Amino acid sequence: MNSPLSPSPAQWAKALRRTRLGERCLKTYPLKCEDLLRRARSAFKAGRTLKESFRLTQLEAVVRMLEEHECDFVDALGRDLHKPSFETVVSELILVKNEALHAFNNLKKWMQTQHVERNLSTTLDECLIVSEPLGVVFIMGTWCSPVQTCLAPLVGAIAAGNCAIICPSECTAHTAELLHRLVPFYLDNECYHVILADTNDLPEVVELKFDHVFYTGYREEGSRIAVAAARTLTPVTLILGGNNPCYVDQHCDIATTAQRIAWARFHNAGQSLAAPDYILCHMDVTARLVQALKCCLLQFYGYDPRESCSYGRMVNLEIFNRTRDMLWRSGKVAVGGQVIETEKYIAPTILTDVAESDPIMQQDILGPVLPVLTVNNMDEAISFINKQEKPLCVYAYSSNSKVISRLMSETSSGSFCSNDSALQSLMVALPFGGVGASGMGSYHGRYSFDTFSHRKSCLLRSTRFECVTYLRYPPYEERNLSLMTWASTLSQKSQGWCQIM
Repeated sequence: MNSPLSPSPAQWAKALRRTRLGERCLKTYPLKCEDLLRRARSAFKAGRTLKESFRLTQLEAVVRMLEEHECDFVDALGRDLHKPSFETVVSELILVKNEALHAFNNLKKWMQTQHVERNLSTTLDECLIVSEPLGVVFIMGTWCSPVQTCLAPLVGAIAAGNCAIICPSECTAHTAELLHRLVPFYLDNECYHVILADTNDLPEVVELKFDHVFYTGYREEGSRIAVAAARTLTPVTLILGGNNPCYVDQHCDIATTAQRIAWARFHNAGQSLAAPDYILCHMDVTARLVQALKCCLLQFYGYDPRESCSYGRMVNLEIFNRTRDMLWRSGKVAVGGQVIETEKYIAPTILTDVAESDPIMQQDILGPVLPVLTVNNMDEAISFINKQEKPLCVYAYSSNSKVISRLMSETSSGSFCSNDSALQSLMVALPFGGVGASGMGSYHGRYSFDTFSHRKSCLLRSTRFECVTYLRYPPYEERNLSLMTWASTLSQKSQGWCQIM
């Protein structure tokens, strides 16, 4: 508490209360995080979050916060990412509101005890599954979608009855500070907190021992988070980026395919976990697809995307430099390629003649660059995809249902979408998450509720029928074993005798 690096008690108390909008927030140091965790755990142990009415009130407050401060979020994301207001409203605010409203409308059903089907041995018993909250959870968002990746998981945590500490990405400082100021005005001040922490501090914060850690971001940082969580046996959900492949078949509507790929790839200046990262295009249509993509970029952003109000910028110089360097050392620029360091601007770029060994294919693509690789057939595309780490998303464009079916069944990924891009990551009815190197666990809708719940199995029995259950007690006799073996044999033919214990 007395470290020279820490703010004074008066400064900290002022930042913690956060009573005046527009005031710059102080960084939250690990010791202060421990204080917030202690407050949240006390509130959880007091049963503050257990009632359905409390959860509904908090969900309503999330929606109200987004509606009443839409302009503030648009401004913050504009300053952080030069993000167009259209993109902010549609891909950030509306998505979170849909999550909150869906949870609000279904919460009663989700909270209900689930009764397990009885059999003969449990005729007089009750077999139940009860969803109980985990406790205090830690949610870390990413700079790609700083509002959505913080608040969409938070909706699930609230619905499941947890307290939560939220950590927006430091890269999007204006959005992080806005959340830091607004959340205490809308959500319960003991149960929900926002901290501002450096990326390097996160493992130390995770080691404070939460009941669940939810992280959205990229693999390197996700690995550090997972290692830190493992030290305290804390379960984690990791939604991690990677290189998402997109196969374009010779049998498809090239114009529509190009529009949908270009929209997903260059949305938010290419800074997206769910966007298609590279195209595996059938050799018969590669030239047509590249030309169609060029036309789409002209239609979307005009002759000079730098002047377009619909095109964003890189989040910081580190990501800018990384993307620029990969761009300059990979393939051949078919369109775009212009960079302006002072503006963190990289034009929407399409690369052709890309080799598998090029830098752009070896690292996560965090910017507006789309490599196009040519394959001879679908088998070659499937083989290429399966040589790589399992991606978060796989995309396939074809009018042939057999092609779609093969891509879906013969590749492994966190999610799959045919003839469109990224939409599967936005739907409340579908779980979204990774597999293998692209993460573990999922969220959205009911799946968020389950992620932040413990499904406790409960058997409620009476003391009757001891005349049967006595067979399990010592001293063990051969006759009793024979009876139990006989009953077990019957269970293979009928569900009625699976247990006599």
